Amino acid sequence: MEKEPYWHSVTLDRDTCKGCTNCLKQCPTQAIRIQNGKAKILKERCIDCGECIRVCPYHAKKAVTDGFERLEEYQYTVALVAPAFYGQFSRTEDCNLILTSLLQLGFDDVYEVARGAQEISAATREFLKSGELMKPAISSACPAVSRLIAVRFPNLINHIIPLRSPMELSAEAARKEAVEKTGLLPEEIGLFFISPCAAKATAVKDGLTVKKSEVDGVISIKDVYLRLAQKIGNIKEVKHLSCAGSLGALWATSGGEANATRAERRISVDGIHNVIKVLEDIEDDKLIDIDYVEALACPGGCVGGPLAAENNFVARSRIKRMSKSLPEEQGSIPDSIRRTWDEAPVYRPILKLNDDLGTAMQMAMKIEEILEHFPGLDCGSCGSPSCRALAEDIVRGYAQETDCIFVMRERLRELLRHVSENNIQLPPEVLKGWKRPSDRKEKPQKSEVQNHENKGNS
Repeated sequence: MEKEPYWHSVTLDRDTCKGCTNCLKQCPTQAIRIQNGKAKILKERCIDCGECIRVCPYHAKKAVTDGFERLEEYQYTVALVAPAFYGQFSRTEDCNLILTSLLQLGFDDVYEVARGAQEISAATREFLKSGELMKPAISSACPAVSRLIAVRFPNLINHIIPLRSPMELSAEAARKEAVEKTGLLPEEIGLFFISPCAAKATAVKDGLTVKKSEVDGVISIKDVYLRLAQKIGNIKEVKHLSCAGSLGALWATSGGEANATRAERRISVDGIHNVIKVLEDIEDDKLIDIDYVEALACPGGCVGGPLAAENNFVARSRIKRMSKSLPEEQGSIPDSIRRTWDEAPVYRPILKLNDDLGTAMQMAMKIEEILEHFPGLDCGSCGSPSCRALAEDIVRGYAQETDCIFVMRERLRELLRHVSENNIQLPPEVLKGWKRPSDRKEKPQKSEVQNHENKGNS
């Protein structure tokens, strides 16, 4: 059964948008159009990867996350700390100092998502040993990549490892620990994920593989960083709060997750456009000698998320240095907490032209017919990301052929030629700056001008 378009974290501020086409060209699922000088996000195509947030020079694309005022809704609150958070602060390589600082913001406790990450790594190793997975097996940790597969690569859904995200696993474990510690009811405890990416916020509101998220809210790393940057160096008493090992902490960087699986034939790919190339190769059976693929939408891994505060190269270096002081694994999660999905991802046929096969074939033929009239430059000036996308938009009724500036220019030439040949009188303001073909004189070549001057001199 087809799912309805889901809730999105990525949004557009139309007042700030200048219609510059940067986002149009970079969107991996062609989910953006430029109409009437403003960007428009096609919600059914968007996977909340945050690429448009990253490339927009006017900051018109934003991620909807929760504010700190939501902590007041609960009697006891826990910060679920993404491993990427460790790399955000300069001259701070003690993860206990970073975790302690979060208590200064109003959280009652902290829980490292790195603990969930190392548990998922262990579960992945078991899956790879079992031989039950289609090869190459694709990590399920990045929600943007999972959405991308559900939208654009449905044949690869069975390649995704059916494991919950570290965030969801950690949230369930954190709630259980908080209930035991406080005696409160589960619903009186608020769990807030400190996130480097918009896709996590979407996964909480409308999960692809969970029926109901264990997370109560998502706060961006940037928002936390702005509150903590000046305070973190003034903390007098550092509490020992860290329970995670280096295997989980290194999930924040590209390659960390893959290394934790210990699979011999593994690859790591980061950046959504690089991920697409790898997924295309998997579809074409070019990676049959690979057992495991770590695919992350953000450059450099989660440290490169659009909601992170620090440069991803710097953050990655800090986390790698910090991890050297940690044991490889610690802080296990009880086996009673389930590791696998609630449900499998569902194919979202956003590229389907029509439910009726005959009508869809007619529309496809019309697209090819229209496409022949376009230059194939994929310039984006029409407001669609490519000539083929414009042809499809025309067939769907979203656009018209004259949106292409090359088609428009040719139509204008034909019109003016018709006017000239039939001596049709047009208003002066239309003809201003335009001459009839018979009135035009070719500009003399430079050599002709020089010859004329030479004759005059002689």
